Amino acid sequence: MAKTAWTPFPLDAKPYAHTGDALKKAWPRLHAGDLEPFPDGKRAAALLAAAGKAAPKGLDADALAAQLQDAWRAFHRGDFKAAFDAGEALGPVGASVAVKAIGIYATYLVDDEAGKLKRFEQAAKLAEAAAKALPDEANSHYRLAFALGRYSQGLSIAKALKQGIAGKVREALDTALELAPKHAEAHTALALYHAEIIGKIGAMIGGLTYGAKAAEAEAHIRTALKLTPASPIAHIEYGNVLMLLHGDRKEDEAAAAYEKAAALKPADAMEALDATWAREQLE
Repeated sequence: MAKTAWTPFPLDAKPYAHTGDALKKAWPRLHAGDLEPFPDGKRAAALLAAAGKAAPKGLDADALAAQLQDAWRAFHRGDFKAAFDAGEALGPVGASVAVKAIGIYATYLVDDEAGKLKRFEQAAKLAEAAAKALPDEANSHYRLAFALGRYSQGLSIAKALKQGIAGKVREALDTALELAPKHAEAHTALALYHAEIIGKIGAMIGGLTYGAKAAEAEAHIRTALKLTPASPIAHIEYGNVLMLLHGDRKEDEAAAAYEKAAALKPADAMEALDATWAREQLE
């Protein structure tokens, strides 16, 4: 996959360079949604110790920190291939940036469904390895849920349910939120878990079989909005949850959510793509 040609980021990347110390300064805003810790030397040392035999060979904490920071810089400026390659090369300790990079890339910049599925499948494998090597990291589990959730969206509902993906997503999200109760993106994903099941197989069967509840969906997405009001994706998914649960009855509210997302100032390339998507839904 890494050797395949990647579509370049289609927007102006200059505002999202975050060179030098700018990355650390912008980090709280950039990672308000996923609570990824800033990869300084102390953080890198902790990752190396926790990963044990799964840690990359021949790197000390400072070298790992530098590589992780460069990988995240690449992600935030929209160089998703560079971010993925750098993260993948580091194994489980680089999986967070690698999975996020290939996941956002596949979501927005891969047109064919087969190509999307291949990338989400690859992301899930990386995330599974990270969840085993770094089980105390909330994002090991959240990235797994993200990759599996996106993968399942490309399948028929019958096939996704038959493969047991819903249960794996729910388990990973529950674990992520146990480790990081204020993880906004995990709250968003759990809202979508409930809403998509209800939207596809109905409230009664979804509730009895998978524990899907409309009230839970709305509670989790409102928590995400409260935690990250400046995040375009939180507003986009709020609109999506409304449409999944209520259909045309909430179309105006969903449109208002997309308008809010489109109007927000993006902090990085991912948010620029989020806002662009929201804008396109309104055209």
